[in-house]
Amino acid sequence: ATWTKPADVERADSGIGQTPARKWRNRASETLSSLQAWEAHRPCTDCGERDLPVETDMQNCNQRRADLCEKCCKRRTERKESVLEFVNTEASYGEDLRIIKEEFYLPMQAAGLLSQEQLLGIFSNIQELIDLNESFLQILQEEIDQAFDQGDDDLLTVCIGEIFLEFVNMLPAFQTYCLQQSSSVNMLNALEKEKELLRIFLDVSQNDNTALRRMNLRSFLMAPLQRVTKYPLLLSRIIKATTEYHPDHSSLREAKSRIESHLEHINMKTKQEGNTWTLRSFRQDSKKKREVINIEMRETALKTVGWLREETRFVMEGSLQLAQPPDGQWVKKGSKTLKFQNMQVLLLVNMKRVSESSLESAEPGPVKDAVLVLIRDKNNGKFHLLREPLRLSNCIVSTDPDCDDTFELIEIRREAFVFRDSDRARTHHWFRQIRRYSRELGSWKKRRNALPNIMISTPHTRP
Repeated sequence: ATWTKPADVERADSGIGQTPARKWRNRASETLSSLQAWEAHRPCTDCGERDLPVETDMQNCNQRRADLCEKCCKRRTERKESVLEFVNTEASYGEDLRIIKEEFYLPMQAAGLLSQEQLLGIFSNIQELIDLNESFLQILQEEIDQAFDQGDDDLLTVCIGEIFLEFVNMLPAFQTYCLQQSSSVNMLNALEKEKELLRIFLDVSQNDNTALRRMNLRSFLMAPLQRVTKYPLLLSRIIKATTEYHPDHSSLREAKSRIESHLEHINMKTKQEGNTWTLRSFRQDSKKKREVINIEMRETALKTVGWLREETRFVMEGSLQLAQPPDGQWVKKGSKTLKFQNMQVLLLVNMKRVSESSLESAEPGPVKDAVLVLIRDKNNGKFHLLREPLRLSNCIVSTDPDCDDTFELIEIRREAFVFRDSDRARTHHWFRQIRRYSRELGSWKKRRNALPNIMISTPHTRP
């Protein structure tokens, strides 16, 4: 018997000859070369460009940033610095607020230098601003700490825009303070001339109290005005360093637009009250003008219903066409027979606060009340109510298949209104929202158990 070499047996079993093996080795070599070429010009994970220099990247960036181009690496650094600047300046602003309270307000109150009415005239709603700053800063700091704990050293998971929109209720508090600033300074000047003890206290505080950094009370009272005008600048810097596909990009733009609209509204109010000073002005466009009008309408609605701002939610707002039918036969005649007028309508809901310690609760409480505020179009620079708000607990909302472009709201034992929007889909959305709260709050729902007995026809008998 002839013995064969093991190599011959293996080659015979595998079926791979010398030529195919060489081709496979060449193909593997080509694949390795292409992988190395792709690695040398791999795309940036942020922008997708393939201009990433390997040598520069390995020298200047660590392993975590090895897949970023130089431009995006710089952008991430700028975004991190902008986010930290936003948080740190918010903390510094909070320190100035606490100095106002602890170094001026409380000592002046304890010593009886000013009456409670005079203190309120000078310091306005400073306590409200302190509470808002503490809540806002706490959420910001928690987001920063959580990002670092999760290894996000670039703070990409920190969404300043979303957090700002959650605390958008702090903007009316700034407005209250800013509108009273002129009268507050005038009152302080007058009282300082009248009361010698007050003048001595303010001079000693400025010169001897190291916590004040040799600044007087007037300088500290300007802190809220300076802070509210700095928000758009800080947000703009974060927006510039945030890519368009970042989840917080749209929220950042919305937050910047909201604060700019409030600043324009504050300037408009100061001019109406005859004050000469104004806050930093921003370029106005049609959208910002619309937002300023919305802010003014919300203030009118809140003042009318008398609810707390933090317990109020604006469900819907916008322009609707309204008609008051003379009888109940308008459906048969058609909505074309009705005379409609344009009206600004706001749907407000009063929510119970789940926790007194939290400004914005993740889980909203039950609905206490819901109203529909009807405002006429602006006349002579002011808004006027058509009538008192319609409480949905006393209303029944219905629609008819023959007039699907309108819906009817009947105030029990009073009036009936027909509403419609220029867009049919939006008309249906208004109808669903109003009907929802009408059913939830309606006192007539207590009789709902009796309705089936009236509406059900003769019962079927079992066979």
